[in-house]
Amino acid sequence: MVSARAWADAKRLWDFLQMHHEPRPCSVAVGLGSHDLGVADTTVDLYRRGMAPLIVFTGATSRTTRARMPRGEAVHYRERALELGVPPAAVLAEPRATNTGENILFTRSLLQEKGVEVEDVLLVSKPYEERRAYATARKLWPLVEIVSASSPIQFEQYVDSIGEPNLVFEMLVGALQRLLLYPAMGFMIALPVPDEVVAAYERLRTGGFIGRIVRSVDS
Repeated sequence: MVSARAWADAKRLWDFLQMHHEPRPCSVAVGLGSHDLGVADTTVDLYRRGMAPLIVFTGATSRTTRARMPRGEAVHYRERALELGVPPAAVLAEPRATNTGENILFTRSLLQEKGVEVEDVLLVSKPYEERRAYATARKLWPLVEIVSASSPIQFEQYVDSIGEPNLVFEMLVGALQRLLLYPAMGFMIALPVPDEVVAAYERLRTGGFIGRIVRSVDS
């Protein structure tokens, strides 16, 4: 049984980890690969709304996606976009990236190879990964503007969709920990984290939600 205190702390992290940007037209939409195929759906929806003329999906596989997406996250995302009616020429796949930093660097290189001029990027991720992805992109792609986007799903709906509150809480703790640790490692820019968010994070860690904390250096 998850306590009411833990639910409130997790909700605080959920709200903070989103950037709360308003989507606007950008040079390209970049969908970050993960276990969540909803990121592909959200990216396609933004494309249909005229928010970008081109989509890039980026991601290889991980321990959480290898069985579900054996051809790689980016490839499965692209296949989903094609199923939803996106023209093949409007969606690219970057299939090598294994972490957020590589997502940004390899996508940047791919677009350079294709001769695509990029002034701004609509960066699409899972909701709780928005702030981490934004900070990483600002570090590794500093000359473009970054607009963060994700599914507009509410916290309780997201937990219900996953079906495991403990797992979601662990993912939130892991995302916040990286925001605290990674700037000093050079992986992302530093963003301020309010004291009340840090306190909520520390309570959740003390409560045992540590399944996604950093135990080795990756990004």
